[in-house]
Amino acid sequence: MSEAGVLVVTGGARGIGAAICELAADHGYDVVVNYASDPAAAEAVADRVRVKGRRCVAIRADVANEDEVLAMFDTAVAFGPLTGLVNNAAITGNTPGRLDEQDVRTVREVLDVNVTGTFLCAREAVRRMSTRYGGDGGTIVNISSTAARTASANEWVHYAASKAAVETLTTGLAQEVAREGIRVNAVAPGTVETGLHAAAGMPDRPQRVAPSIPLGRPGLPAEIAEAVLWLLSARSSYATGTVLTVGGGR
Repeated sequence: MSEAGVLVVTGGARGIGAAICELAADHGYDVVVNYASDPAAAEAVADRVRVKGRRCVAIRADVANEDEVLAMFDTAVAFGPLTGLVNNAAITGNTPGRLDEQDVRTVREVLDVNVTGTFLCAREAVRRMSTRYGGDGGTIVNISSTAARTASANEWVHYAASKAAVETLTTGLAQEVAREGIRVNAVAPGTVETGLHAAAGMPDRPQRVAPSIPLGRPGLPAEIAEAVLWLLSARSSYATGTVLTVGGGR
């Protein structure tokens, strides 16, 4: 059993989530890799965690489905003491464009995964980690986006709005559980080299927007993972309710 405990990472099969899972193993966590639709990718991440000497299990669950989230957390605590959650799972709807070009089904799906999913997973983590429920405490890190501040006009205003909701949830939940042994923070990445852009039909987007980033390049998933693991660790022990922007200066 890991001294660091068990970390649940939603959307852990690729991109930023996969980088977080692998770095978490380096920091001594046993890892639950949550995925929605690609078991092969999730198992590949799990194998890389195991190579580092940590236990790992890949669990399929739609974070917007309450029953599936409950089952995932029941499996996680059977795996070992739950000490951390990273709410990383998110979608853009894959239909970039103006707000008046979006259909309501897409917007509802984005809000359901990005907001309701974050709420459900955070709720279940609190119920298992809070001293109010007999837990030993822990940490939650929600993945937001600089889009919550820049608004992503003409591309994903609905996605940006969902991430603004995640930041408000972070602040409020942090205040509620601060005296129950739980710290809650968020990381807001800027443009990062992940498959999200290709999935939205814009594989060249990271390089296209690079000139507008003060550092002149998109970020890498591993760079975001470093910020997440800092917030999960005791090195950030006085930080809660914080949104840490990692966006290359943007």
